[in-house]
Amino acid sequence: MDVKIQSAGLNLWYGEFHALKDVNIAISPRAITAIIGPSGCGKSTLLRCFNRLNELIAGVRTSGRILLDGEDIYGGTVAMTRLRKRVGMVFQRPNPFPLSVFENVAYGLRVHGMRQGAGLEEAVEAGLRATALWDALKDRLHGSALELAPEVQQRLCISRLVAVEPEVLLMDEPCSALDPIATEHIEELMRALAEKYTIIIVTHNMQQAARVSTETGFMLLGELIEFGPTPTIFTNPTDRRTEDYVTGRYG
Repeated sequence: MDVKIQSAGLNLWYGEFHALKDVNIAISPRAITAIIGPSGCGKSTLLRCFNRLNELIAGVRTSGRILLDGEDIYGGTVAMTRLRKRVGMVFQRPNPFPLSVFENVAYGLRVHGMRQGAGLEEAVEAGLRATALWDALKDRLHGSALELAPEVQQRLCISRLVAVEPEVLLMDEPCSALDPIATEHIEELMRALAEKYTIIIVTHNMQQAARVSTETGFMLLGELIEFGPTPTIFTNPTDRRTEDYVTGRYG
């Protein structure tokens, strides 16, 4: 089986609290993988391990390995800027910068060394086209991103991410602040992006996980209880705890 990113014996502590317990997971390339489970089970913590964002939190320590294309991202030779270019994050609520539409998409490109010019303009356009925003925003590139509707802001944040051509997209509850129609649009976008990118989504919405993902992992109290094809997890899980959660007995 092809694997894009995987963890092996991954543990994480917030101070004395053991938040992730020996997590082993293998994520397939160019597919959508969903991580589900009740609040506080470690879903978002696991997601942030994949580009080492947890290290920005005081008192965090980890053990184990995470391999990206076979390379240990916790190895001493991995540069954080390069890692976070390859593995980008879309957060729970849209977080456009208080800048123009153009400068929002250009931000990451500038961080990675692209200067003003035709190449930058083409990359911004490509980022907006990837999220089907170009036609709507091409005449508003110099307007404030903060004036856009929430769904458009979330798409813009995804444009900002894909403009730098990452390989893995991490999405932490990307639809939780959106209404059902906007959620449907973002899910359609995720399916389209999965043709090019590896996507890992954390969601409390089990229906969403069932709709968009190829594989699903169920987490409980810091452990990955079960991982497999999404239809199997939702209709024929092997662990009683998974069955109890997906059938609504708790959580």
